[in-house]
Amino acid sequence: MEETISLKELFQTLRKRMWLILSLTVIAALASGIISFFVLTPVYSASTQLLVNQARGEQPMYNPSEIQTNLQLINTYNVIIKSPAILELVQQELDLDSSVEALNSKISVGSQKDSQVVAITVQDPDPYMAADIANTTASVFKREITDIMSVNNVSILAKAVVKENPTPVKPQPLLNIAIAIVVGLMAGVGLAFLLEYLDNTIKHEQDIERILELPVLGAITTMEAEKHSPRKRREKAEVRGESIGSQG
Repeated sequence: MEETISLKELFQTLRKRMWLILSLTVIAALASGIISFFVLTPVYSASTQLLVNQARGEQPMYNPSEIQTNLQLINTYNVIIKSPAILELVQQELDLDSSVEALNSKISVGSQKDSQVVAITVQDPDPYMAADIANTTASVFKREITDIMSVNNVSILAKAVVKENPTPVKPQPLLNIAIAIVVGLMAGVGLAFLLEYLDNTIKHEQDIERILELPVLGAITTMEAEKHSPRKRREKAEVRGESIGSQG
């Protein structure tokens, strides 16, 4: 006989294990909040922009072929910016204790589609250090690209600056807490159904019919011992007899 589970049974299972679901959700939210606010180190971001422009010459000011060539060079520039040839000079100028690999992991380079603007973004626990690394990387790249590729078509559009009250880009406590609440709810619901599945005790007449596949002919109800025990009845009778004798 194939077993079927109704929506009513599902809701009953959730209601019965509601304390477990809520407990896991609250614990997950509290743990995420504590870790986000007190354990994780805030990380700040700073960005600078480079313009890969066309070389001025006798050709028209806006030459489509030169613009397309510059767009193709951007991918090459993105690789060169994060190469040891550039980052080693940045490390020396800023007198950084971190290795080139660690410096590379802090820097990300990207450009918008069909755009000649390259953005250098640096993330660091110190907002001022992040800005210094971004600006130094841009200036070193602009200076060294002339010798590396014999071109002079890079200019700095905007330098990285630190705002008065910088806001960290990560961690994001509210987002982390929201994710933890969702994960806690999912874990609680899953654990509730798992416990219900592993619980093989018989609680109702319907469980007997489901397991034995036989109809229930009768059921014995639970009787309270205090109301129906002979000793209690005798005690009550003696109390009533004493009360009647005292009245007479």
